[in-house]
Amino acid sequence: MELRQLEYFMAVCEELHFTKAADKVGISQPNLSLQIKALEEEIGMPLFDRIGKRIALTDAGAVLLKHARGMFQNLQNAKLEIGELRHHQGGTLGVGVLPSELDFRLTPMFIDFRNRYPNVRLKIVSAVDVADLVLRAEIDIGISLKPLYDNRLVLRCLPREEYGVVVSAEHPFAGRDSVSLNELNGLPVIMYPKGFWGRELVEQFCRKHGFNLNIVVETTSNPSLFRFVRENMGVTVQTPALVEAIGDPKLRFLPIHDDPPYREMSIIYRADKYLGHAAQAFIHLAEERLKS
Repeated sequence: MELRQLEYFMAVCEELHFTKAADKVGISQPNLSLQIKALEEEIGMPLFDRIGKRIALTDAGAVLLKHARGMFQNLQNAKLEIGELRHHQGGTLGVGVLPSELDFRLTPMFIDFRNRYPNVRLKIVSAVDVADLVLRAEIDIGISLKPLYDNRLVLRCLPREEYGVVVSAEHPFAGRDSVSLNELNGLPVIMYPKGFWGRELVEQFCRKHGFNLNIVVETTSNPSLFRFVRENMGVTVQTPALVEAIGDPKLRFLPIHDDPPYREMSIIYRADKYLGHAAQAFIHLAEERLKS
């Protein structure tokens, strides 16, 4: 059994189509079929059920896929570790973050990291499902809401953050010290679209109190969202750390004094992932910044 054959096998598993898999790995479809047939003969069991033009993994194929992924991950880890020996503190680091956190709160931290490690190439990805990107090995580290338990992930928990109401300095609430969650009922709200974690969390708490948010503007952009609030077009519900990072004197943050929505963030990475010097340094910096 050769690594090349396993690479071809994994391509077929991903595409579930021999022609597409052949195009992906850069060989002809007949050659790919021969390689898979040779692999099946060596194993002594079929790896795919062929149903007309469709194919599906057999139980034996699923077992081989699980172990093949582990083998390639270990090989990648070895390459990364050896690469560090050659180019200390170099390489590429992929980090995934929630879209709402990147513009203001986390970009200064990334800039600080680049100043400390100028030889590291940073790949920063904003996504709603950061944990999925980590599991698919598309990024090395994620900073996101605490995901459901998965033994493939390592979670380094960050402090719980409570949401509050953000208003314009011209809003009637601007002189208040705090607000009740129920006072959001009926207010025009500027918020992220459905599917964004920040919105889902806040809406869950509001529904628990018997009302839905009156969302008048949806935007995926934080600069746009806070511009609407600053112009007194509506209020929003955010964490104090984000509002502090923006530092706009025309915005006021008001804590919610009764049953505030909250979130639990974490730094996540694969349990089988080799973390080089740069990745470990980034985690240390992120914990230092986000726990303060």
